[in-house]
Parts: sequence; C-alpha cells; structure tokens
Amino acid sequence: MNSKKVITAILLLFVSVLSFAQGGKKLDKIIKRDYQIIECTIAKISDKTVDYSLPGETLQIELEVSQIARIDFASGRSQTFAVTATTPTNNDSAAQVVVSAEMKPNTIAVLPIPYVNSGTLETSEEMAKFAQNDLYNKLLDKSANLFPLTVQDLRVTNSLLHKAGIDYKNIDETPIEDLQKILGVDNILAAKVSYTITEGSTASTYNSGSAKVSDNNKKVKTSDISTTNSSNLTYYNYMVYFDMYKNGTKIYSQTRKPFLNIKDSWMDSITYLLKRSPIYVKK
Repeated sequence: MNSKKVITAILLLFVSVLSFAQGGKKLDKIIKRDYQIIECTIAKISDKTVDYSLPGETLQIELEVSQIARIDFASGRSQTFAVTATTPTNNDSAAQVVVSAEMKPNTIAVLPIPYVNSGTLETSEEMAKFAQNDLYNKLLDKSANLFPLTVQDLRVTNSLLHKAGIDYKNIDETPIEDLQKILGVDNILAAKVSYTITEGSTASTYNSGSAKVSDNNKKVKTSDISTTNSSNLTYYNYMVYFDMYKNGTKIYSQTRKPFLNIKDSWMDSITYLLKRSPIYVKK
C-alpha cells in the first residue's frame, strides 16, 4: 500500500514539474506595423508569410510579412522586415499623384509621430503632435551639432503633408521617396512611440509603541500602534522606434525601451537615439 502511495506521489510531482516547464516556456514576439504585439511560437517563415501558433494552441495562423515590423525570437535574436514599396499600375484608380515641392538640399524634416497604445491600438492625435513638436525642438536645440543640415520648419512640413492628405494615421502607408518629394527635402526623420499601461500598488507599514517595566523587572506592559499606507502606481511600458532616411535610403534604424516606466520616459529615449544618429556630430 505504501509503495502505491509513493508511486502516485512521484507521478504527481512529475506532472507538476512538466506543467511548470511548459508554462515557463519563452515565446516569440511578433511586432506588427500597427504596433500590435503577438506572443506566439513561430513555426515557419517564408518570403511572403509567417506561420505561428498561440500559447496552448496547435492551430497555425498565417500572417503576411508586409504587416510585420520585427520578430523577437525566444532565443534572443531579432529579425527586422523592411517595407517593400509596390509600383501602382495604370489601372489602379486609387494611386495617389505625388506633387513635388521645390527640393531644398541638406534639409531634414520631422514626420508626424504615431503615439499608439499597442494593447488597445488607440491613437492620440494630441500626443502625436506633442511628440513631433518635441523632436523638432530637440533638433533646433542641437542645430549646431547637425551642420550642414537645416531643419525644415514644422509648419511647412505639416502644411505640405496636409495638402497631400497625409497625417499621423496614414504616414506609414506612404513611401519615403514620395514623402521626400512632397516635402522637398533629402533627409527625413521618422519616429514612433508604442506603449502599454499596467497598474501596480505598494504598501508600507509604520510601527510605533511604548513599554512600561515594573519595579521588580518582571512584568512588562506594551502599547503598539501599526499603520499601513497603500498607493496605486501606473507604469508606462514604452518602445520607441527611430528611423532616419537620406535620399530615399534608410541610414539609421534603432528601437529603444526607456530605463524608467514613467509617463514621459519616451522623451529620454528620443534624445538618446538622436545623439547616436549619424547626423549628430559631437562638439
């Protein structure tokens, strides 16, 4: 009877260890161009599609490569997917006619910056404008470090984009070559801010009290007071995408996760990436 109990206990222990190992398995991450993050297991990658399965499922889902910005594999390796521009045919009635502005050599323009909650896919026009304005001001402040480049006035940039029907919502759908013609610049800085919000709480306890000792040093009376304070915290988990183009060619592409999880920490990442870009010269 005892041997049966031992065998049963060993089997239960084996099952629990196996379940824990499966639950702790690292997953691949697909970062889509709309900033949605999919945690999954990659099964196959081809030139046009990626096949993956969700945690706990065997059904494979097919996703077009054109929708993917990057894949972070569980092994630690990352693979970035470039956008392949397609040339519209004469029968494509939706093809946009690009009106070229006068080209201004050695000029850089800052594009509208999508500011997207990757969990809900909600975008903020107010924050997109604020982020664009913040990066523009950073370039102006460091203009001496950007010579011989000149920063295009933000009003000119946004006015030309507005006339072409382009804003922060559809900026990624327009080829860089077309954007350079529309804006009349040979350099473009494109950034994106993706984030999720998580909630947490902290608790701290404070103890205070007094003690009385009798004359014979035997009886002790104490009076303790314990106070616990709790507070709710909001954590912002950012990922900043930073791309730079010159004459239609991407010359710099980096992503950075801020060290801190506070509301405006994405701004520190923008500054960090700008100072390490090829247009920035230390003086």
